[in-house]
Amino acid sequence: MGAAPLMLCSAALAASIAARQDAGMFAEPPEELTEAQVVEIGAELRALRDELSAAFTDGAEHAKPVDLDSPIGRVSRIDAIQMQQMAKESQYRLRDRLIAVKAAIERLEDDDYGFCIVCDDPIGYARLKVAPESVACIRCKTLRERDG
Repeated sequence: MGAAPLMLCSAALAASIAARQDAGMFAEPPEELTEAQVVEIGAELRALRDELSAAFTDGAEHAKPVDLDSPIGRVSRIDAIQMQQMAKESQYRLRDRLIAVKAAIERLEDDDYGFCIVCDDPIGYARLKVAPESVACIRCKTLRERDG
């Protein structure tokens, strides 16, 4: 069973979801994950965590500040600063995804994985195969993006 829905969406979004559900605008939610699917996705999550951790560690070197006193030309320095900024942004994205993957592993270990934090319906195997760190079903994710 999933955890109680978290209050991560606005009251307006929750009302929008409820109204659309009442109007029959959504298909039935997907089935809950089988034990074999949970084991499979759990292994994929752990491998993804290890891969992201390694990439985050490797990328830290490129995100270090550029030495402005180094004897390189102005264009080379600008290029180095630009590369450093791109590496930083990449590090931020890696960090955010790593945090999400670790949180998904915690939910998995707490037997709370695979349920939408908005509506508490199953998220669905196909969605979790594509993005195993997902916290919302496709219906709630779509509504949240559409309604802001």
